[in-house]
Amino acid sequence: MSLGANATVVRPFEAPGQFLANLDLDTAADLITAAADVVLIVDEEGVIRDMALSGDDLEGSLLLDWRGKPWAQTVTAESQPKIEALLRDQGGLTADGVRWRHVNHTLSDGAELPLSYSVVPVRRQGEVGRPAFCAAFGRDMRPQAAVQQRLIRAQQTMERDYWRLRQIETRYRLLFQTASQPVIILQGSVDKIEEANPAAHDLFGEAAKQSGWTLSDSLDAPSLQALRDMLERLRTSGRSEPCKVRTLVNPEELELTASQFRQENKQFYLLRFVRSADMAKTSVSQAKQQLLQVMESAPDALVVTDLDGRILSANRAFLDLGQLGSEDQARSELLDKWLGRTGVDFRVLLSNLRQHGSVRLFATQMRGEYGSTAEVEISAVAVSNPQPCLGFTIRDMGRRLNESTRGDKELPRSASQMTELVGRLPLKDIVRETTDLIEQLCIEAALELTGDNRASAAEMLGLSRQSLYIKLRRFGILESAGEDVH
Repeated sequence: MSLGANATVVRPFEAPGQFLANLDLDTAADLITAAADVVLIVDEEGVIRDMALSGDDLEGSLLLDWRGKPWAQTVTAESQPKIEALLRDQGGLTADGVRWRHVNHTLSDGAELPLSYSVVPVRRQGEVGRPAFCAAFGRDMRPQAAVQQRLIRAQQTMERDYWRLRQIETRYRLLFQTASQPVIILQGSVDKIEEANPAAHDLFGEAAKQSGWTLSDSLDAPSLQALRDMLERLRTSGRSEPCKVRTLVNPEELELTASQFRQENKQFYLLRFVRSADMAKTSVSQAKQQLLQVMESAPDALVVTDLDGRILSANRAFLDLGQLGSEDQARSELLDKWLGRTGVDFRVLLSNLRQHGSVRLFATQMRGEYGSTAEVEISAVAVSNPQPCLGFTIRDMGRRLNESTRGDKELPRSASQMTELVGRLPLKDIVRETTDLIEQLCIEAALELTGDNRASAAEMLGLSRQSLYIKLRRFGILESAGEDVH
């Protein structure tokens, strides 16, 4: 094929530098500035002799004056070999065209400026050999870097979401497979079983292990109709009541509950079968939970200990009596720490529990952490199964005790009341209480014999009137505390 006579033949330049050299300076400068975002004029030693920028954003980014500095010193350490390769192979072409290398410049604020460079030698007219100067054309890579960063973040987010979904699916599969109750997932109707857990296979027997198995093959006719009615109500109203069903392999009555969900624009139903034994266990479990709540809120203190008397659990009333802030303060401590005389009352309790298995209305005192005391009665029981332990009921008796007082101390009114003090008070305190009781009874008898004549009563008792008045006030017998003493 030949060209016409008037055709213009376009021949490739031997080197781009020759083309630039044939242009006037203004035209060459405009062409160079329009061709790249950054243009560097670098001498044969690799020193930047001049530079041109395109755009105000780059002028604000390049805070360092690069003129007169080696080009390799303006980039990061990992980019310096790339600069050396550009200067060594300047003007080299690859199979795809001009060679471009990505480098990162360091700025005065510590940030990095990514640029992609291509180097073109600049030859003077008639110059041969290695040129004295070269032009480095740089493209601003920040927009591409920002896009790449967004892409990386999006990929990382997708990977995190993917692994989160995988973990959720793994947990679902584990729960579904290990659930003790039979669970079946239907797709749209009774005849399309999407999935069934091992408990469901055990419930429906060998038929459930065959391919193409449906609930129509395993439920009796009334149960199948009840299931269809339940699914219809669930589809139309979004709710349904549990129904009773029976399988063909087992006459045991089951309670069936259903719920619906959508996935990939398809309707699914989740069926849960509950055996009568499981329902009984559930009701017993709920009753035990209620009992535990009652015990925790009971007004009497309830404590459970091991066989050595170390507290395993205690309710709120015990914490109030012991002036404790939390159950952790009492756990693992000996109950003896708060009861009666340390080492005495509790040993008596343990001895009776080991001998009789239970103790009723054991009178003692309970001490608080901050010195308060309360008269209490303890009933206890020893439990052997399933785990040996001791249970204590501690009742505050302060409101039931006789309100008659002697000063701040209660005075026993009978011999039976005095014997109740054994184990609660030392012997010398019991003797002192007994002496006070005898004195009070004698004074009351003398006053009764003399018709409340205190002078005669004092003479009868062999006391001075002043001593008698002191004892009357002491025992609370004197009616008027402000009465004059003669």
